[in-house]
Amino acid sequence: MNPIKYKDYLGVFEYNPEADLFHGEVVNLADVVTFQGRSLDELKQALQESIEDYLEFCREIGKEPERPFSGRFNLRLTPELHRAASTRARRQNKSLNTWVAETLEQAVKEKAPV
Repeated sequence: MNPIKYKDYLGVFEYNPEADLFHGEVVNLADVVTFQGRSLDELKQALQESIEDYLEFCREIGKEPERPFSGRFNLRLTPELHRAASTRARRQNKSLNTWVAETLEQAVKEKAPV
């Protein structure tokens, strides 16, 4: 999948040769926002329109639109796991945050594509 961005919303898309159509979805939201087009320019325009439609729809119903993922999240661990992870990070001369981020990145790369 290929990424394109609009207002910090990230869309990914694929080409369907049978339909001769690009189809995409905004992936950094829990809400479902899709877009499609026959060319890359049309696809980019469709992403912009879909995001603007989503934002307008949220305004109309009085809902706060979801924001794209910030890259920050809280993680709850057992004290034992927290200690073990912190110790491993220190042994590698890394902060716990850096060690966790690198470990997650490696785990995501090793797994099957989403």
